[in-house]
Amino acid sequence: MAAQSNAPPPANVAATGKVNYQPVVTPNGSTLPWVLKDGAKEFHLIAEPVRREFAPGMMVNCWGYNGQTPGPTIEAVEGDRVRILVTNKLSEPTTVHWHGIITPNGMDGVGGLTQKHIAPGETYSYEFTLRQHGAQMYHPHSDEMTQMALGMQGFFIIHPRDGYPEPVGRHFLIFLQEWAIPPGSYTPDPNVMIDFNIFTFNSRVWPGTDPLVVRQGDRIRLSFANLSMDSHPLHFHGHRWWLVGTDGGAIPKTAWIPETTVDVPPGTTRTVEFVADNPGDWPLHCHKSHHAMNAMGHTIPNLIGTNEKGVGEEIGKLVPGYMAMEKLGMQEMSDMTLMPGPANTLPMMTGSGPFGPIGMGGMFTILKVREGITSYQDPGWYPHPPGTVASVVKELS
Repeated sequence: MAAQSNAPPPANVAATGKVNYQPVVTPNGSTLPWVLKDGAKEFHLIAEPVRREFAPGMMVNCWGYNGQTPGPTIEAVEGDRVRILVTNKLSEPTTVHWHGIITPNGMDGVGGLTQKHIAPGETYSYEFTLRQHGAQMYHPHSDEMTQMALGMQGFFIIHPRDGYPEPVGRHFLIFLQEWAIPPGSYTPDPNVMIDFNIFTFNSRVWPGTDPLVVRQGDRIRLSFANLSMDSHPLHFHGHRWWLVGTDGGAIPKTAWIPETTVDVPPGTTRTVEFVADNPGDWPLHCHKSHHAMNAMGHTIPNLIGTNEKGVGEEIGKLVPGYMAMEKLGMQEMSDMTLMPGPANTLPMMTGSGPFGPIGMGGMFTILKVREGITSYQDPGWYPHPPGTVASVVKELS
């Protein structure tokens, strides 16, 4: 009989010897691969200009990592030694700050204070041991107004060494962002502080956002991150969730709060869990009314209640295509077949459901609770590249 080992289980296996978490899913995004090298999980981030499709019909000039914004999710386990090589392909210096993660001072990523800025063309190596677990972020601390406004941000998920108290079937990640992109233009304006007109989930807007498809009866975890200028009260229908974690870490179960809306202030993450026990298609959206719309203009005079009879026709003689708001209302005005907009601009509200136009946009997606899903590993179910936590889970489970 083989001698029994007293060594602790691998860091991503619970004390029972079984994996009790699923790898995360970043809708419209990806997970960053790693290789094991000299005892550390080695990742490679590339800071670079990115051309991002926010939704069909709108392309945006952004900055991000590895060809995407938000950057790919970094996923590891409490106790792991990680090494992150950051190559700068921008036209200006940058750094990476590991937001909410406890690191040695020299690894904190604040240009000029804890390290030299990473010059264009250079690669900088960050290396530290993960001493905590939770949903964290990464972003620059070098010209951060410009770099974050253009999309440089990403999730850093650290799973607990001893497993979660409540294992889940799916763990989705959604990064919240707001942009100032004048109609007809392609590049966000980083100088804008309040008049944002595009609001995104993972740098996508409805109807370009991936739905969250889950199996009825499964326990589901959602983590939200926000580095924008505003708070975003995220609300969903048909269920209630519990607030179980912040960027400071897990909340004790005795302090979990039942909600249907959770506010995500700037510079924070919020993690919620719920049981998907109500089948159907359910909205998930920011409850700030302008944030569930696209391409909002803020210089339109208030004409509510005025009698514009005949005015529209007269103005139309001077301005072809003019449409009075009082005549059709905002939802009808957003139909670009009736009122064509500039190139590379989305309608304010778009997308259809089984009963017609949904009349929302921006920070909006659909939670699809379905019976009959037998496996999340079927083709098309959010594949993960080799070398990610997903491949390790498959080997150990």
